[in-house]
Amino acid sequence: MRMTIPVAKVLSALLADPEAERYGLDLMKLTGLPSGTLYPVLHRLQAAGWLVSDWEEVAPTAAGRPARRYYRLTAEGVRAARQALAELRALSPDPRPRRGGAEPTGAPAW
Repeated sequence: MRMTIPVAKVLSALLADPEAERYGLDLMKLTGLPSGTLYPVLHRLQAAGWLVSDWEEVAPTAAGRPARRYYRLTAEGVRAARQALAELRALSPDPRPRRGGAEPTGAPAW
């Protein structure tokens, strides 16, 4: 799985409660991603076997809304997502300021 910022956001949102089933609008609110970014990520995660989805069983007229498609991480998805995010964190620079406020040698000034 190619780890992009949107993929990391979706995985983090799903890992916040790995047993919970989430639907698209819920995930858009949690991640801040638009639908045109979110749904391709969900499709890739499902194709990789990290995610499963099921339609809710509801009568749209009775509910007053269309049926929702719920997404949940698989056991393999939970394991792989935790590992991928841990590897991503290990590659990221430490955002904590150094003692005395001095930047390490060779670090960008921005």
